[in-house]
Amino acid sequence: MAEFFIELFSEEIPARMQAGAATELARICGAVLTDLQISDVRTFYGPRRIALAATVAAQKSGGVIEARGPREGAPDAALAGFLGKHKASRDDVLVEGGFYLLRRAEPAVAAADLMAAVLPGALAKFSWPKSMRWGQSGDFTWVRPLRRMVCLLDGAVVPITLGPVTAGNETEGHRFMAPGAFTVTSAADWQAKLRDRKVIADQAERRALVVEGLNAVAAKAGLTVAEDAGLVDEVTGLVEWPVALLGNIDADFMSLPPEVRELSMKVNQRYVALRDVGGQPAPYFAFAANIEAKDGGTAIIAGNERVLRARLSDARHFWDLDLKTPLDALLPKLAKITFHAKIGTQLQRSERIAALAEKIALALGADASAADAAKTAARLCKADLVTGMVGEFPELQGIMGGYYAERMAQGSIVGPAIKTHYQPKGPSDAVPTGIVAVSVALADKLDTLIQFFQIGEKPTGSGDPYALRRAALGVIRIILENELNLPLRTFISNDELFGFIIERLRVKLRGEGQRFDVLDAVLAAGTDDNLVRVMQRVNAVSAFLATEDGANLLIAYRRAANILRIEDAKDGPHKAEPVLGPLPLPEEGQLRDMLAFLAGETVNDFRDGNFARAMAAFSKLRTLVDAFFDKVTVNDPVPQIRQNRLRLLAQLRDTMHQIADFSKIEG
Repeated sequence: MAEFFIELFSEEIPARMQAGAATELARICGAVLTDLQISDVRTFYGPRRIALAATVAAQKSGGVIEARGPREGAPDAALAGFLGKHKASRDDVLVEGGFYLLRRAEPAVAAADLMAAVLPGALAKFSWPKSMRWGQSGDFTWVRPLRRMVCLLDGAVVPITLGPVTAGNETEGHRFMAPGAFTVTSAADWQAKLRDRKVIADQAERRALVVEGLNAVAAKAGLTVAEDAGLVDEVTGLVEWPVALLGNIDADFMSLPPEVRELSMKVNQRYVALRDVGGQPAPYFAFAANIEAKDGGTAIIAGNERVLRARLSDARHFWDLDLKTPLDALLPKLAKITFHAKIGTQLQRSERIAALAEKIALALGADASAADAAKTAARLCKADLVTGMVGEFPELQGIMGGYYAERMAQGSIVGPAIKTHYQPKGPSDAVPTGIVAVSVALADKLDTLIQFFQIGEKPTGSGDPYALRRAALGVIRIILENELNLPLRTFISNDELFGFIIERLRVKLRGEGQRFDVLDAVLAAGTDDNLVRVMQRVNAVSAFLATEDGANLLIAYRRAANILRIEDAKDGPHKAEPVLGPLPLPEEGQLRDMLAFLAGETVNDFRDGNFARAMAAFSKLRTLVDAFFDKVTVNDPVPQIRQNRLRLLAQLRDTMHQIADFSKIEG
């Protein structure tokens, strides 16, 4: 086996594209070098390079290949296509078994020769989210101008050509601290020499150094870093030799909302926010420079502080300007913003959300004051879309409205509800809490779902341009995590939409490793639009099935269902009707009496939410069913006895179906 190494060295690659580019390089090499048994693939990526190291065979093995072509007598075009596909001539094929057969010896091919033949064409189709044309011909595309390429097989150069660049064994180190080219002989040699020239090639190691450095400068000042994994990833993609530094934020800017200050630092400058010992925003920021400055970073820090002052001055301008206009005075401007051509304006949307939020609040038991606060917050929740701050930072919509609303009447209640009404934005985001906040957040998401389903704009396949799946999941999480006993069908008349929400609940359970089949079984027993109660039932049935009694009762249920299916085909259906006359065996009577008890009191317990008591009673059924199948012959030669026993099995099936349709349980 041999080591294969390739590096593509270019001008700066956007940080957001680097990981995807490394994956694409691995995909291409894996596909075109499969005949070389490529394995142990490792990728590297950073600001100016993507690279891959792998183990490959020294050659592609030779041998005899066979391929069956079209049937003898097929049109000439079919045969020509077959020959063209395999780069063969008519003399290379013979007729065998009524079909054309290609059989020829393939010589072994050296790995370097195979790479030279297949890699250039494959790399020329490299997929970038965005690319540019450059070079003399203007027909070569790459994310940024490609400057060098290294391609080695056990240290020897494989001189493939990509665009205007031909591979060699030279690369470059840090642009400023170690400029100039140097030669490499292997992946390990490449990494070591890059490190000597102030470049950390391995992205995981570089990220760890970024985190370690930021934490160190923060700790030195008695501070901690505000966690932001996405920002750390981006910073890692911007630096080759991370050097953490600490800067000051002018006190004048600390009165700005922290979200404004920190988003400006993050989006514009990739600065990391810091916290004091009490967990509050600190008047400092940390960042990773890409150079070891001779003055210890003093000039770099001063320059970044100067840039930050300008950025935050702009933010203060928008803040001060927005505060001059009360939030409710901005509502008329929403009439000029179209939410969707078939749905209407943002003002119309706000009025719908307000009415729905009030209705939800009342359904949750809110008093008149809280319901009015929910209505007010919902009516104002989109008003900040026309503010200067949200125009500059769209990511702050909702948050800024919350700050502006806090200066109004009921501000202490309305403001926080507006701030959180977009939550949860993702699976790790917290859900709103409190009756006013959850009412507004639910109303916002339900209105979106209702309106888009009404105009037929539903998700199809992987396409979901209006994020309706996320909205449905938000509804589910808000209800379940706040344990809201909310009848969804009070607000949703569209059965298809209710089914869509249930499907998202099913997907959520599947993703969490929970029993989504039990959800199907519970819902099949009777539609319930109270998601909290549905999940309580699901959890109760799941817990029961996890016990020995539950598992064995499921087996007995399936046995009963199979018998009924077979016998119903003969002379059925056999319904759960009263059993006629005396029962010959005691096991029949015991089962009948238990089923009567379960069909009454126990099923009512389950429906009323007394799940533990209901399932405890059901667990007693297991031994009686086992005894019935052990002692009783269902298909008795006496017709009336057989009919009674089939009715008992139907009672067993139907009684269990009142809890859940156990036929839907998998496994």
